Amino acid sequence: MTISVQKRREIVDALRRGTVPRQGLDQFAVGMDRFVDAVDDELGSVKAGASQFKAVRGEYGCGKTFFSRWLQERAKKQGFAVAEVQISETETPLHRLETVYRRLMERLSTGNTQEGAFRSIIDGWFYTLEEDLIASGKARASDETALLEESNLLMEQRLQSVARQAPAFAAGLRGYRRAMAAGQPAIAEGLLAWVAGQPNVGAEIKRFAAIKGEIDHFAALNFLQGLLVILRDSGHKGLLICLDEVETLQRMRGDVRDKGLNALRQLIDEVDTGRFPGLYILITGTPSFFDGPQGVQRLPPVAQRLHVDFKTDERFDNPRAVQIRLKGFNLDSLTELGCRIRDIYCEHGDHAGRVANLANDEYVRHLAAAVTGRLGGKVGIAPRIFLKKLVGEVLDRLDQFPDFVPTRDYELTLTEAEMTVTERAASSAKGVDDIEINV
Repeated sequence: MTISVQKRREIVDALRRGTVPRQGLDQFAVGMDRFVDAVDDELGSVKAGASQFKAVRGEYGCGKTFFSRWLQERAKKQGFAVAEVQISETETPLHRLETVYRRLMERLSTGNTQEGAFRSIIDGWFYTLEEDLIASGKARASDETALLEESNLLMEQRLQSVARQAPAFAAGLRGYRRAMAAGQPAIAEGLLAWVAGQPNVGAEIKRFAAIKGEIDHFAALNFLQGLLVILRDSGHKGLLICLDEVETLQRMRGDVRDKGLNALRQLIDEVDTGRFPGLYILITGTPSFFDGPQGVQRLPPVAQRLHVDFKTDERFDNPRAVQIRLKGFNLDSLTELGCRIRDIYCEHGDHAGRVANLANDEYVRHLAAAVTGRLGGKVGIAPRIFLKKLVGEVLDRLDQFPDFVPTRDYELTLTEAEMTVTERAASSAKGVDDIEINV
C-alpha cells in the first residue's frame, strides 16, 4: 500500500472526527469488489452519452455514505465531475429541485478542484472554445475582439439545444463573458452566481445580461442540461450526482413527502427518456424508505421503477440492478477495516513499527468486539465510532507516548455526547429486541 502524506492526513483526520473521508477511500474499502465491474460499466455507458439512475439501500452504519464517496472518487478518476447533496427537510428538500440544483452547483468538484468547481469549469470551457476557433483558423489569438465575438457565436451553437428550453442559461453565460471582457468582475461574479442558482442577485447585474427573476423548479432541470453540455465540451466525461439521505422524506409532513417522491419520479423518468446524456444519479436510503409505507411505496410509479427482489440469498444480489443493497459488517470485516486503517496510519509515521506492533491484528479485533459489545452486539452500526476510537484514542496515543500500551493503559468508554441517536439507542439496549432504529 502506498499513499501520499496529504491523503493519509485527510483520511486520518476525518476518521478522528468520526466522519467519512472525502478522498482515498479505495485505500481501505472493504466489500466493494463485487460492485466494481457493474459501476464501471455504468460509468462507461454514461461516458458514451447514456444516463443512469441507481439506488443504494442499507441500514445505518453499513456504509451508504462510504459507498457514495467511493463511487464519486472512482468517477473523478475517470474524468467525471461529481456533486454530493444531502437531502434535508429545511435546507435541501427534494421537491425543491431549484434548491437541489443550487446545492449541487455549490458542491461541484472535479479531479482538480474539491468544491466550488463551477467557475473553473466555465473558464476552462471558454478557453476550449477559443482554442477550437484558433485551431480552425476562424479567429486569431491576437485579435481579442474578434475572438470574443466568434467564441460567443460558438457558445450559442453549442448551447442551441438547451437555449430552446432555457435561453436564460446561455444569456447568463454570455453576460458573464462580456462582463469579464469589459473589466467588470463584480457583475461577472453575480451573473455566474445566478446561473448556479443563487438567489438574491441584484437587479442591475441581471439587467446587464437581459435576464430577470430566479431559477425555479422547471428551469433547474433545463439549467442542468446546460451544465452537462458544458462539461462535455470542456473535456469532462459526465456528471455524477449523489443524493444522500433521501430517507429523510419519511420524517417530513405528508404533503411535502409526496412532493418529494414525485420529484424523485420525475428525475427517474427524465433519466429514462434520455433528457440528460452524461448524467449518473445515485440515491441512498434505508430499507424502510424503499419498503415501508412512508417511503417510495406511497407512490406506486416510483416503487415500480425501483423494485428489486431481495428475498434471495444476498450472495446472489445483482450489482447491475437499479437498486442494490449493502451488506452489513460482521466482526471479521470490521476487523479487516480496522487493520487497513492502522496500516494507513503507519504510512509516513515516525513510530510506525511500534504502532503496528502494539495495535496488531489481534488487538484491533479485540477493540472491534468491545465497541460492538457496547452497542448491543450490533456490528452494523459500529464502524463509525470504532474507527474514531481506534484512531483518536489508540493509534494517536501510541504515536505520541512511548510508554503507552493499549492492553494495559486503555479502557474503552462510550458517552452519549459522542454517539448518534441510533448508537445511543443500541448502547442502552438490554437485548436485541430493545434496539430501536430511528428512521
